[in-house]
Amino acid sequence: MKRQRETTTGCDDLDKWLEYPEECPTILQFMYKELTQLPREIGNLIHIVELNLSNNQLTGLPNEIGNLRQLRELYLTHNQVSGLPKEFGNLSNLTILRLTLNKLAWLPLSIGNLHNLVKLYLSFNQLTGLPHSIGNLSGLALLDLSYNQLTGLPREIGNLSELGILDLSENQLTGLPREIGNLHNLTVLKISDNELIELPQEIGNLSNLTELDISNNRLPRVPAEIGKLGCLKELNLHENQLRDLPPEIGDLSNLVKLCLSNNQLTGLPREIGNLSQLTTLYLFDNLLARLPEEMGTLSKLCRLCLEGNTKLVYPPYSIIESSFDSYNAAKNVIVYCRTHKSV
Repeated sequence: MKRQRETTTGCDDLDKWLEYPEECPTILQFMYKELTQLPREIGNLIHIVELNLSNNQLTGLPNEIGNLRQLRELYLTHNQVSGLPKEFGNLSNLTILRLTLNKLAWLPLSIGNLHNLVKLYLSFNQLTGLPHSIGNLSGLALLDLSYNQLTGLPREIGNLSELGILDLSENQLTGLPREIGNLHNLTVLKISDNELIELPQEIGNLSNLTELDISNNRLPRVPAEIGKLGCLKELNLHENQLRDLPPEIGDLSNLVKLCLSNNQLTGLPREIGNLSQLTTLYLFDNLLARLPEEMGTLSKLCRLCLEGNTKLVYPPYSIIESSFDSYNAAKNVIVYCRTHKSV
């Protein structure tokens, strides 16, 4: 008998498939069914490849979930799952795992057995740490750990050689392991809203990075190695404690958007003028007194926010006050820097 490809069923239908597992379709969807637990017999549905149990009230999973060895996609978003059985590691064909919006406080060591996993979503849980076995997920391309309670990362995070997107936003990280620099395929790194007080020099090894968000941390400085991120297009350093920038910032030749607002900057390096692709620059609420005249070379700059730098004398703050919007501010500052040499 040819097996059904897909079904969207109710709880009564689940009972049917549990009684006649040989007739079960390969894709099961049981969203919004108020399920509080799964029967152990779920482990008999050995032919399913996709299981969606999102938006229920599940608090856990039976050990028998590990029998579903053909499972490729598992969706458990918006439940109340507080832990995973060690048998979870038997799901060796799993490529997508969504556990967003649960109550996970820990992950089993066996999570590292999911060697085929490509996308792992763990945001909005209660994780305080990660097992070192997370480094065994060598095929992982996306890892979302945002909105947890992580205070640190294991060194093995650097083994995720295929990782392209890493989201660590809204945690309690005070630092990053040096091994973060081994993630050479990383294109997006989000670490906003943590407690970072420094960045490792190895951050400069992320040569394929195009987006870096470190906003809302406690950084007093950024390492000079940040200038090695030649592919970077967006850099967000909003709401830190920066007093200055390394001149190497000018080496970011592909940078399009730079956010430096809500810091303690008193000046900018002259090399800022080398950012020939820059279109957007946020500098509001700093302590800037002067801008380098090299700002006049930023011909593509079309949005410039300088509000709150009331001590600005070059160009005069009155130019900012008289500008109607960020577009006019950019235009007016560029013209001023081109026509008035800094004294």
